[in-house]
Amino acid sequence: MTSTTEHETRGAVRVLTMSSISFTLMFAVWLMFGILGKPIAQEFGLDDFQLSWISAVAVLNGSMWRLPAGILADRFGGKIVMTVMMLVGAVASFLVSLANSYWLLLVLAFFVGIVGNSFSAGVAWNSAWFSQHHKGFALGVFGAGNVGASVTKLIGPSIIAATAGSLYFGFVPGGWRLIPIVYGFLLLMVCALQWFIVPKVDRKPEADAHLGDMLRPLKDIRVWRFSLYYVIVFGAYVAFSATLPNYYVDNFLGYIGGPEGMGLDKASAEGKKLLAQKLAVAGLITTSFIFPASLLRPVGGWVSDKWGARKAMYATFLSIGAFFTLLCVPSGGRWVEQSGEMVFEGYGLPLWLVVVLVFLIGCAMGIGKAAVYKHIPTYFPHHVGSVGGLVGMLGGLGGFFLPPMFAAIQGVTGLNSTPYIVMTVITGGTLIWMHLVISRMKRENPDQDLVEVPQPH
Repeated sequence: MTSTTEHETRGAVRVLTMSSISFTLMFAVWLMFGILGKPIAQEFGLDDFQLSWISAVAVLNGSMWRLPAGILADRFGGKIVMTVMMLVGAVASFLVSLANSYWLLLVLAFFVGIVGNSFSAGVAWNSAWFSQHHKGFALGVFGAGNVGASVTKLIGPSIIAATAGSLYFGFVPGGWRLIPIVYGFLLLMVCALQWFIVPKVDRKPEADAHLGDMLRPLKDIRVWRFSLYYVIVFGAYVAFSATLPNYYVDNFLGYIGGPEGMGLDKASAEGKKLLAQKLAVAGLITTSFIFPASLLRPVGGWVSDKWGARKAMYATFLSIGAFFTLLCVPSGGRWVEQSGEMVFEGYGLPLWLVVVLVFLIGCAMGIGKAAVYKHIPTYFPHHVGSVGGLVGMLGGLGGFFLPPMFAAIQGVTGLNSTPYIVMTVITGGTLIWMHLVISRMKRENPDQDLVEVPQPH
């Protein structure tokens, strides 16, 4: 006869497995406009600033409901919350393929973004099913679903190139419009699997809690400081996941297609295929940032457990700040005429060094994301859902504000390294604030030795 403990363990494993698969897919859908941006810009004649808003509105809607999503998951169960998000995201994805104007695309991208709130819902869901002894590992595994950001980068350009030009099979749009259709079907399929595989009776740890009690910790300044930390390690991660492919295409991959590619009509079939080739290379390069920033999250949890979340945050901000500073040098390549011939000439940092530095930033972000969330149960052990939801929401909103900010400031400076300059300033300021706060806490509690003290109750 199966014991209750064994049944609950199997149920928890099913929840972790399906929520992780669902989150990975929803994260891919949430950030799909990062790789679709260039083809969309070509079709609708958009400039960089207009293009930045398509990804930004998706990120906005995938961030602004994280606090309510976490609370709803605690109250009604993560199963139903995740299911609703997937259904809404599927319908919106299908409609994106039919968009015929920039403004309609903005509206639909906004609705697609609802799936981005799956993180806080999934955190609350898995927290309800796992004990304190296994919760850290479970949340690390679930959070590694951020790697979904690389899915579109890997498969998108190939699909766009293979189906560019006209209708696919005569009735399904080809090119970039096929991607949201594929994601819509995948969302419906995984949604059905999740509904029938996870336990029928869900856990609702805060079913009877008062909303005021759940929100009371949000008055604490520490919550907002942790949120700023998360803007750097997660908001910037989202922003760069969306903008790096275009950055590489615009500044480093002009050599693909040779000098003849410079004169191609971007709206022609040849022009679209050349762009798809560049996006394929850019997407592959971008995964070298996405993978470590996602898959090292469990390692970040282990580092925080062993040496402390504060030390992990110090290491994160110092390394990220140093790498961003190096990337402030304007870099890229361009075609120039030499002795009557066109030659592709690089300037600033070479591509390989930029990729290495961005990879190292991704590694640090993966550690830092886990370190931020390690703080939350330490300081607010009875309010992980609401505090974690707010931190996730504000961190995600950073991913909304940063791309338009990058584009606007770059329009003024003319420097293609503007995003790195902005992040150097933000990271440096945050590191100084964190150090001042910790120094004050050590003066007030000289025996604390970087060990966080839980919030009293």
